[in-house]
Amino acid sequence: MLNYAVSVGLCWTQVDSFMKGINLEQLSTFLAVIRLGGVRKAAVGLNLTQPAVTARIKNLESSMCCELFERTSVGMRLTKRGELLLAHAEKFEYLAEQVERDVVEPAGIEGRLRLGVSETIAQCWLPDLVTALHRQHPNLEIEFNVDISINLRASLLNREIDLGILLGPVSDYSVNNIELPGFDLAWYTAHLPTLEDTEALIFSKPVITYARHTRPYRELKALLFERVGPDCSMFPSSSLSACFRLVEADLGVAALPKVLGNSYVEQGRIREFDPGWVPSPLLFTASFLDEPKSHMVETAANLANEIACAYQKGHAD
Repeated sequence: MLNYAVSVGLCWTQVDSFMKGINLEQLSTFLAVIRLGGVRKAAVGLNLTQPAVTARIKNLESSMCCELFERTSVGMRLTKRGELLLAHAEKFEYLAEQVERDVVEPAGIEGRLRLGVSETIAQCWLPDLVTALHRQHPNLEIEFNVDISINLRASLLNREIDLGILLGPVSDYSVNNIELPGFDLAWYTAHLPTLEDTEALIFSKPVITYARHTRPYRELKALLFERVGPDCSMFPSSSLSACFRLVEADLGVAALPKVLGNSYVEQGRIREFDPGWVPSPLLFTASFLDEPKSHMVETAANLANEIACAYQKGHAD
């Protein structure tokens, strides 16, 4: 230990000062500044103010008795001492995660989970997931945001959410994706006409569908272009419930998740029809960043998969 301390330019007094003054909050902030590319982004990712992040870095440097970052006109970059600390900080982070996973009782875990979900999930099994998370981790604070998948992907990569349940997978080296059960789609209309060829419905009425900047919209648009032609009208909407209401009002037809449409059909509010083809199922993933490792986030992602499988089984035809 003495030789190592001397090799990096520390004396025993500095080592003792470091061990007494160091804390995981400072190390986590140090890693966040490196991974996110600056104090401002680290503040967003950690839900702190910029002065709080700056103070933690300065306190860490004071404990280390050296500068960890070189402040330049183009930003911050690690000093040689900072580079040495980086490897050890990652080890501290890993060990802390192991302690949380193996030692701390689940009921005693406190923290915050920032959850982003697509509307399809919000209308299906999100309440079940939140209930299960609170049952396992009573002190966990859960924030959730419902948005389209392209926005959720950006929020995940910008570390504004911890777990995204979205149309995936997210093709990025930094992201882990757990595949979830898909949602079959079906065609719906308000009134079935007395036509032998129900495909005429798609020719005669606008097609109500998901919001414009979504994968289901793009895929359906391509299919309609191929099967119906370029003049087919599409009414995109960011609200699934609004889509069903528009179909019920006979303002168009729609290809929507069957699991949500079944109750409308059972109530006689809309009808399912078969034009001979249907868009491919909606495929979702529970996606989260590989670093920093978080037992809580990984547990929530796996629990989402369990809840999704149970929901699908419970709603199977």
